[in-house]
Amino acid sequence: MAWDEWEQLKAHAAEQQSTRMRLNQLPADGGGGSAGGDLVVNQDDLGAVGHEANLLYNDVKSQADIAAGPDGGATTQAATNLKSHGFQTGGALATTVEVWSSQVKSVLQACAHISDHLDYTQKRHAEDDAKIGAVLRGSDGSTVSVSQLDEYFK
Repeated sequence: MAWDEWEQLKAHAAEQQSTRMRLNQLPADGGGGSAGGDLVVNQDDLGAVGHEANLLYNDVKSQADIAAGPDGGATTQAATNLKSHGFQTGGALATTVEVWSSQVKSVLQACAHISDHLDYTQKRHAEDDAKIGAVLRGSDGSTVSVSQLDEYFK
């Protein structure tokens, strides 16, 4: 790569980076959002992400060649056979299996944590909503909306 080309690429990257991150903001007139102004968390979204993490966990666990069990996975057996026949590739393949197994286990743990945490978050959010709904009632017994509460702070 020529030096001039490198300088052009750096200049282009610098231009792109200045406009890379943008924050969404409400218009100055205060518009935007929902008509009622109430905070809404769709618990189905939390459940869907948790479900996908669980599916990924199951797929990775069932399809990844993890060196587990008495004979290890197929790749572990191949590494053992190569080593027994004097091939240096067998040792390198065994090292690869160790790294691969470690990485797969990390992905499995991450998926399990995501799934468990979102299940917990969904449950906790529903409990919090019920508690808040029981405390915040209007004089007629109906729930008080966020937009009504906002009026108290003006």
